[in-house]
Amino acid sequence: MEQVIELSYALDTFYFLVCGALVMWMAAGFTMLESGLVRAKNTAEILTKNVGLYSIACIMYMLVGYNLMYPGEAMIEGWLGQFSVLGRTDNTAADVIASGGDTYYSGLSDFFFQVVFVATAMSIVSGAVAERMKLWTFFTFAVVLTGFIYPMQGYWKWGGGWLDAAGFSDFAGSGVVHMCGAAAALAGVLVLGARKGKYGKDGSVKAIPGCNLPLATLGMLILWLGWFGFNGGSELKLSNVEEANAVALVFVNTNMAAAGGLVAALLLARAWFGKADLTMALNGALAGLVAITAEPLTPSPMAATMIGIVGGLLVVPSIVFMDRTFKIDDPVGAISVHGVVGIWGLLAVPLTNTDANFGSQLLGIGAIFAWVFVTSLIVWLALKAIMGVRVSEEEEYEGVDIGECGLEAYPEFAKSGD
Repeated sequence: MEQVIELSYALDTFYFLVCGALVMWMAAGFTMLESGLVRAKNTAEILTKNVGLYSIACIMYMLVGYNLMYPGEAMIEGWLGQFSVLGRTDNTAADVIASGGDTYYSGLSDFFFQVVFVATAMSIVSGAVAERMKLWTFFTFAVVLTGFIYPMQGYWKWGGGWLDAAGFSDFAGSGVVHMCGAAAALAGVLVLGARKGKYGKDGSVKAIPGCNLPLATLGMLILWLGWFGFNGGSELKLSNVEEANAVALVFVNTNMAAAGGLVAALLLARAWFGKADLTMALNGALAGLVAITAEPLTPSPMAATMIGIVGGLLVVPSIVFMDRTFKIDDPVGAISVHGVVGIWGLLAVPLTNTDANFGSQLLGIGAIFAWVFVTSLIVWLALKAIMGVRVSEEEEYEGVDIGECGLEAYPEFAKSGD
């Protein structure tokens, strides 16, 4: 019996770590997607932001965020625990056996899985503020979001806080991760303003196409792959028949929602614009993934497909109206994909999960959005006053690659002023 418990512990820990690695690989997906959807003259800065924010998120979550989010069970000792950067504890064989199998994965594997989630939330901000934000202002905001803002609302749900007690349901983070990132991004975009030339004085809207759609498509497919770890790992356990079947259902539902979202967005774009719009198809797949993240376990595969379809149908008009009506300049559509569709995903939970209810879901949506948006807005305004948030008009015209990074991603092809 003891050997069975130890073997199950090893299997669940290994599964947790592999899923965490898949979520880490989503950082590559965000990097490629954003790089493909901005102009060539801003690519190197996007690349720098994404590798930088991931590293900042890992450090800040280790020092502060994890203990804020999980104060009762944190295995990483940081500023809110007994400060010791090198200090670490984990389960022993005796601990696992004594628990009778209730302790079923390494505490450090939990930290690894959680830290890649907070990096995902910060990646959402990167694309929305692309092409005109100062690099070091962005990194400074990343310190605050990953160390403090994200962990606080994460604690409310996943750390056993008041939203969890109120019955709010969010399986893998449509709200805790995706809507959180979108709310922070929206606050940043409002403070930052639109790119030069995006909106005319007569109310016209100029399309600013990305430089590399093959790269953006690759990024979306990498995110699709990584999402199996995002949702599948959130089941937390694999080592018995019931849990293995649950993980399989989560994988299937995640895949079907993405497929439904892509097809729905592609068909709607064809009907609306008269052409098949690749960027809308890419965002449709991501919308389906965001929508199913709130509850990928209780729907049937057909229901999951329908949830993804609604996400795809929502994201297209959301991107259009954000741009044309509200003049919110989001180069990659991140606020619509992760915010608007994140809300839909949370509201869809009670449709298949009888333990959830719309009142608790609305409470969670309001609380997370209000907390993240207000605190982010305060931080963005403080950064604007202290160090500025926007590059100069000349730097924006030449490309932030030169002004912020001193190099170009495509030196043989990029033209200043594109």
